[in-house]
Amino acid sequence: MAQYLLAVHAVDGEPVPDDATVGLMYAQVGQFNQGLQAAGQWVFAGGLVPSDAAKVVSTAGGIPEVTDGPRTPGGTQLGGFWVVEAADDDEALALATKASAACMGPVEVRPFQVIPED
Repeated sequence: MAQYLLAVHAVDGEPVPDDATVGLMYAQVGQFNQGLQAAGQWVFAGGLVPSDAAKVVSTAGGIPEVTDGPRTPGGTQLGGFWVVEAADDDEALALATKASAACMGPVEVRPFQVIPED
C-alpha cells in the first residue's frame, strides 16, 4: 500500500461557516476518520489553526531566521490533512471523495515519494 496526503485548503478571508455547519463538519469528519481506522487506512490526520499563527524558519543564508506568517502570504493555505494508505491512485481518489463530502470542501490528493531501499 502507498501513502497519500489528502490536503484540505482554506482561503484567507473567506467567511467562517456558522457553528451548526462547523459542528456538522466535525461530526462527518469524525465518522470518516473512524471508517479509515476500521479499514486500516489511517496513518495520521490533523486540523491546523489559522495561517496567521504560522512561523517560517529559513537557513538560506546559513543563519536561522524566523518570520511570522505563512510561507505563502495571502490566498490559499493548508487547513488540515490526512495521511492515508491506499492500494493505488483510484482508491486514494475514492477516499478523497469521501473526505471532501465530510469536510464540505475540496481535497487535494498527492502520493508520497517512494524512497528506494538499498
